[in-house]
Amino acid sequence: MLYLNPMTPPKTPASFTDIPEGGWIARHAPARLRPYLRLARLDRPIGTWLLLWPCWWSIAMAYNGAVASDGQQQDFLNPQFLWLLAAFAVGALVMRGAGCAWNDITDRDFDGQVERTRGRPIPSGEISVRQAGAFMVLLALIGLNILLRLNTFAMWIGVMSLAPVVIYPFMKRITWWPQVFLGLAFNWGALLGWAAVRGELTLAPLLLYLGGIAWTLGYDTIYAHQDKIDDALIGIKSSARALGRHTRPMLWVFYSTAIVLFGLAGWLAGLGPLFFAGLVVAAMHLGWQAGTVDIDDPADCAAKFRANTWFGWLVFIAALIGVY
Repeated sequence: MLYLNPMTPPKTPASFTDIPEGGWIARHAPARLRPYLRLARLDRPIGTWLLLWPCWWSIAMAYNGAVASDGQQQDFLNPQFLWLLAAFAVGALVMRGAGCAWNDITDRDFDGQVERTRGRPIPSGEISVRQAGAFMVLLALIGLNILLRLNTFAMWIGVMSLAPVVIYPFMKRITWWPQVFLGLAFNWGALLGWAAVRGELTLAPLLLYLGGIAWTLGYDTIYAHQDKIDDALIGIKSSARALGRHTRPMLWVFYSTAIVLFGLAGWLAGLGPLFFAGLVVAAMHLGWQAGTVDIDDPADCAAKFRANTWFGWLVFIAALIGVY
């Protein structure tokens, strides 16, 4: 299971970190707030986007054929639709920050041994575990305030999302596939978004959720290749280490599965032909990732991982035009 080939060492620079140098936090944020803003990854928005996209996809799909309480057909010009997009955006921002804080608290001893993460606020000593915990609770309370504004069914779906969030950081210690558990947590919005619009769940959001998990398996396997050498040394498991040189064909499997499940979800949601045309373009983007990623180049892995923001936009636009 261990992938560590000395004949093809990864192209790791002398100082490889995931903390941007000279970013807006370093330039503009007050010094006392900088560790907390970095803890929440506010200088790296890709995680917020990845958490947000399943929410927005689901909301857009659910609005196709949705009926308001007054019996009128709902559409994207409805203020409620725009409010949900904004509410879920704020929710994704704060809950991603809370999740990062929880992840860094649980992984603080490991992070100090990995080149990319040893400069994070907790292992570097900028803030204590207690301070990070208090910040995490503050962000979670903001998220709870948003959740309480949804219908009762959606509120309970949101509460249930805490389970995969809590267990995810521990999975890399016991399974080669922690990316599956990340997918369970990061794609919960596919269920929550639909529930917020419809007050129920059907097969369409469930397929969207499963497709999101397959998508996460792909992009987070690429992400995990950045740390495979350090992970091997300290005993951290990942799909990148499990797959090794089989990563590229499996990326095709993961991404193809995601596209098929997204297509089935759109079909069950009643989306029109333009959705499927847009999904083809999105599939081409994933094909570019799988076909060109250099798993031995951390910088290229990071770039391909971040490119999933554009994939999210493609699917979201496809869902919007598919409704009409």
